[in-house]
Order: sequence, then C-alpha cells, then structure tokens
Amino acid sequence: MSHGRSGWFVSIDGPSGVGKSTTVKALHDLLAEQGRPVTRTVEPTTSALGTFTRSHANEIHGLALACLVAATRYEHVETVIDPALRAGELIVSDRYLPSTLVLQRLDGVPFEFLIDVNRHAPLPDLAVILTAEPGLIAQRVAERGITHRWHLDPTGPGHEVDLYRDAAAYLTGRGVNVLVLDNSTYTPSDAAHRIADAIPALPLASVPSPTPSTPQGT
Repeated sequence: MSHGRSGWFVSIDGPSGVGKSTTVKALHDLLAEQGRPVTRTVEPTTSALGTFTRSHANEIHGLALACLVAATRYEHVETVIDPALRAGELIVSDRYLPSTLVLQRLDGVPFEFLIDVNRHAPLPDLAVILTAEPGLIAQRVAERGITHRWHLDPTGPGHEVDLYRDAAAYLTGRGVNVLVLDNSTYTPSDAAHRIADAIPALPLASVPSPTPSTPQGT
C-alpha cells in the first residue's frame, strides 16, 4: 500500500469484448459532469515499457510475460498511481491486477506466482469486474476481430468469465471492495452510474485549503 495515501483508487477489469473501455470513458465523463476530478489511466501504459509489453504480448509467453507485465505495473504505480493517491486524487485504471490474475493464468502461469510477483503493487480501494454471457463476449470479439492469441481459443470467453470470478473472490478475501457488474444487461451509462455511486466523495485535491497567516515575532 502507498504510504501517506489519501486518494482513492478504482480498477476496472473484465474479459475482452465486455465493453470495459467504453464503460471507463462513460465513468470518466459522468464524474466530470458531477464535478469530481478524476485521473484516468490504462495498463499496459503508454510509456516505452508499457508500449513494448503491449506490442510483444503475442510473442512473449508464460513466466516471461508475467514478469514483464509486473514490471510495467510497478513503473505505473511509481509514476502515475502513487503520485495521484498521495495527492488525494481519484484515479481510475483501465485494467490492473485482476486482468493479470486472469490473462496470465490463461497463459499457464501459476496463481501463486502471480500473487508473489505482484505483492508490492497497491490494491485498489474499489475493484470493478465487468462480466457478460460468454456467448455475447465471443460475438463481440468476432465482430471486432481477433487482436490477441488468447482470442483464438473458442472456449476462451467462458474461461475468462470463470477466472474473473476467482479474481473477485481473491480480492474480496484481501479486504478489497469488489463490484461485479453484468454488462449483458447494463449499458455503459448504467454501469458508470453504479460505479460512481460506489465511489465516496473526496475533497478536491486541486484546491488547497487556505492557510491563515501567522504573525511573526510573537
């Protein structure tokens, strides 16, 4: 966990094709409309390391990819997440630890290894897990086109849904507030409102509290 943490950290994860990025954008827009400043970020990041990870995820496999994803996450924490939390900001990440606990397990990496290599990454205050019927997810992936080797497995969507359920149970056991939303029935706007309702009101970190002047020499 971050020392001196006064902000609030939300992660949003779910299977490919579940509408995650659309929901993240809808949440960002809703919070902005409500006057609640939010920092939006994504994994893998757009840094050189994050770009390398994203562009080579089809060639690098197993333990090597799991370590690379963890390295990218630690850079993300150090450069984006921790500074935001220390500043008292609300930060929303499009993918975080739950995605690792699913995608790297699909790649054959043991759960215990993933927990160990990510043990220094701060847990979110709210972990949102988006899910949907596997058939609907498969249809959306097919319409969008195959973009990753995991999409080549026709049973992949069902496995992803099951593993995200396991990830939600693990995080709940660690004391994380977990919100599971079925995007088979929710629109991105509906999901955004449910998530926003679960985020507490925070003081505006960008507005410093006035400091009364202290007379000198008293």
